[in-house]
Amino acid sequence: MTTIQDIAHLANVSSATVSRVINKNGYVSKSTKEKVKQAIQELDYVPNSQAVSLKKGSTKTLGIISTDFFDTASVLLRSFTMEAQKEGYNVTIFITNQNKQKELDALEMLKSKQLDGIFLLYRTNEWEIIEKYEKYGPIVTLNRVDSDIIPSVYMDQYSGYLLGLEHLYYTGCRKIINLYSNESGLNTQIRIKTFEEFAQKYHLPSHDPSLFINLAGTKDGAQAARWFHQQTEKPDAFMCASDSVAAGFVAEAMHLGYIAGEDYSIIGFDNIFLSEMLDITTIHYPVDLQAENAFHLIYQRLVNKEQEVQPLDFKLIQRGSTKRTIH
Repeated sequence: MTTIQDIAHLANVSSATVSRVINKNGYVSKSTKEKVKQAIQELDYVPNSQAVSLKKGSTKTLGIISTDFFDTASVLLRSFTMEAQKEGYNVTIFITNQNKQKELDALEMLKSKQLDGIFLLYRTNEWEIIEKYEKYGPIVTLNRVDSDIIPSVYMDQYSGYLLGLEHLYYTGCRKIINLYSNESGLNTQIRIKTFEEFAQKYHLPSHDPSLFINLAGTKDGAQAARWFHQQTEKPDAFMCASDSVAAGFVAEAMHLGYIAGEDYSIIGFDNIFLSEMLDITTIHYPVDLQAENAFHLIYQRLVNKEQEVQPLDFKLIQRGSTKRTIH
């Protein structure tokens, strides 16, 4: 591997002179500069990017950590990356597949100054482990976390989920089934609590949360639709934790002869392209703005300057998958 010393020897100058030319720092005569540049070209010298980053104190690279590549994650990744690029940052994505060591490997890159900051979408390690890395660079999370160390762009799921449930009740639905996501996630626990309080408020039948839990994608939604088809006494509505699950349900139910908005009502969550494509009523979850806020919180720490963070709210987007009858 070519070194600065090799260049200095070929150009017959000092290593300090070569360093000044490479880093564009300090005076070097035009003729000497040309000799150094010619030596660099002849030796095909490429600066060690990690060494340069350590010297400058910045890599201009941020990391995004996620356990998987969900539909919602793709929106977060795109929005965060676009916002980062405006300020000259590149983004590296780490998919851990819930492997704790892979997550730690990414965090170690923050410690070794190979990353300037991290946006943590979905974690695997405990918070007390992750918090130890924050002193090496800013970490912002999408997770709901009670931490004085790691800021979050989390939105209260209670209000968003309740919007959907209230809409189902308002349109005449009385037997509502919930299709929950990760049972260990705080968002799921909040949604379970929301439904229990909602059912008590309107004296509606509740159901065991474990009936449908750990549902993540369209295949899980399709399985729920097949369950619906087999029931003698069918529920009249489904509240989903994601648009992906709702889309899988709607598509499979259609194959089985059921029409959303007529034979049953269903609401998704996130307002991604699938809900618009299949005309599914959903809760607009501004994940794109969450991602932008996450970048600005990281950038705020990096440049030590206050950044504007946008206020976020849930919104019901009514489409054809819910009944129009008002009760």
